[in-house]
Amino acid sequence: MNISDIRIRRVMQDGRLKAVVSMTVDNAIAVHDIKIVQGDERVFVAMPSRRDETGIFRDIIHPISPEARGEIEASIISAYERYVSDREAGSF
Repeated sequence: MNISDIRIRRVMQDGRLKAVVSMTVDNAIAVHDIKIVQGDERVFVAMPSRRDETGIFRDIIHPISPEARGEIEASIISAYERYVSDREAGSF
């Protein structure tokens, strides 16, 4: 898997939701509405989800292996941290 692009679509200042991200894989598949969330102990990535008929939220797309999840999460959080750092430094 090659994560070819990560775009920070929206950044939030208040609340636990920190950003909404889009990711492109292998220059072929785009995944939108990935969320960066501030958890109790760390920032984590939440995949796009939808509420089913019973009211439970289920991921629409998700990594199958822990290794793939780790690679995706590390790449997205790194891109988010660079974006925030650049913004604070006035690079935008």
